[in-house]
Amino acid sequence: MTKIPYWHVDAFANAPFAGNQAAVMVLDEWLPDEILQAIGEENNFAETAFVVRDKTGAADWELRWFTPTVEIALCGHATLASGHVLLGRDGGERMTFRTRKAGILEVRRDGDIYALGLPAIPSQPAEFPEAAALLGAPPLSLHRNADGYNVFLFEDEAAVRALDPDIRGLEALGDDQFICTAPGDNHDVVSRVFVPGGGVDEDSVTGSAHAVLTPYWAAKLGRDSFTAHQASQRGGDLTLRLDGDRAWLGGPCVTVVEGVFYLEG
Repeated sequence: MTKIPYWHVDAFANAPFAGNQAAVMVLDEWLPDEILQAIGEENNFAETAFVVRDKTGAADWELRWFTPTVEIALCGHATLASGHVLLGRDGGERMTFRTRKAGILEVRRDGDIYALGLPAIPSQPAEFPEAAALLGAPPLSLHRNADGYNVFLFEDEAAVRALDPDIRGLEALGDDQFICTAPGDNHDVVSRVFVPGGGVDEDSVTGSAHAVLTPYWAAKLGRDSFTAHQASQRGGDLTLRLDGDRAWLGGPCVTVVEGVFYLEG
């Protein structure tokens, strides 16, 4: 019986039952991929984050993320949750993470919250009529990235909140992120994010989507710092700052469960 330290964290939340749920699991060494995926399915959160001490010296930890169905290239909220867990357990002011496809990521203490450094992901004007027709209302425009990030602009927050997309139709288009955004009422920007092809019909608070929204809205607003709200059922608030090729996302975390995951064999 292998005992794996386990934390359930609500990321981008200052109280339980809000933000986005992540499991954080600290491993002595990498388990087979099929076991990592089975654990992700068992936890059934948008993402389970697995960390192993980085032996290369490039970062403090190696980091991988699994949804209930696939391993993904970048996850913000579970990285924030991992930083929250490890800084709380080990102390210090910052933790760095070496990832397989997103480079080196960083979580810093920032007063009472954390700052998460992700690559700023550019997007360009594009057409994706198959997806636009499935959102429940016609978007004003679309920006797209070759890695599967689709940013649909709507007129206002009410339009984003009213969307009732064809989830199964979007799922059939692949594991893209469908990011619907608009100017916010009480925040500078608002969004909802759908990733049904990746096993998450509607995500609660999506760090990677805000790595796209940070340069997108910085250009539109004409400033590098602003506030954001993801209008999911759980909801979450973020501060966003563009610094060169980095998007810095700010927010708190709450540990909801700490325990042990038992793995037989």
